[in-house]
Amino acid sequence: MGILSRFKDIMSANINALLDKAEDPEKMIDQYLRNIESDLGKVKAETAAVMAEETRCKRQLDECNAEIEKYQKYAEKAVVAGNDNDARQFLAKKSQLEQQKVSLTQTYEVASANAAKMRQMHDKLTKDIADLNARKDSIKAKVAAAKTQERLNKIAGSVSSAGGSLSAFDRMEAKANNMLDKANAMAELNSSAEEADVSNLAAKYDDVATSSTSPAVDDELAALKAKMGL
Repeated sequence: MGILSRFKDIMSANINALLDKAEDPEKMIDQYLRNIESDLGKVKAETAAVMAEETRCKRQLDECNAEIEKYQKYAEKAVVAGNDNDARQFLAKKSQLEQQKVSLTQTYEVASANAAKMRQMHDKLTKDIADLNARKDSIKAKVAAAKTQERLNKIAGSVSSAGGSLSAFDRMEAKANNMLDKANAMAELNSSAEEADVSNLAAKYDDVATSSTSPAVDDELAALKAKMGL
């Protein structure tokens, strides 16, 4: 019954726990399936052997019971025939068989219990394999989705880094705009000052032109020039 000790953990095996231990469930799930199917093949072979042993023990026990019943009937017939000595021999044989029956019964009970355990183990493993096959595609789809999300997370991190660079570029552009605005303002101020100087000069001669329009002033200016020899 080494099979019971070799596969005693199968009854408590939790497929989800096995998958949790896998670093890459998508890659490992097929391997787990192959391992469990291999275990199922061994369990099935051992189950068949244990069930055959149970059947053999049951047959021996049934044959012993049949022999006991047979010698019981022979003893009864011998008593009816008045042959007490023959009856004693039949009853002695029956007693011998009844002692043998005790041992055969114990052997059969052990074989029957072992066969029940093996059948339970076989059914449990078969169900686990069916469940895992049914969930295999779903598990692989979840793993693929998780890997896609991981790639998206990495891309998002790269975009965030680029965003920091763009922010610095925006600050440099704002600084350049500020420098240009200052230069334009200075040029505008310089242009305004130049126009003011020209306007002032023009106003000076505008005053002269206005004063020369008086005939008395013009005559006095001519007299002054003549006096000065100009």
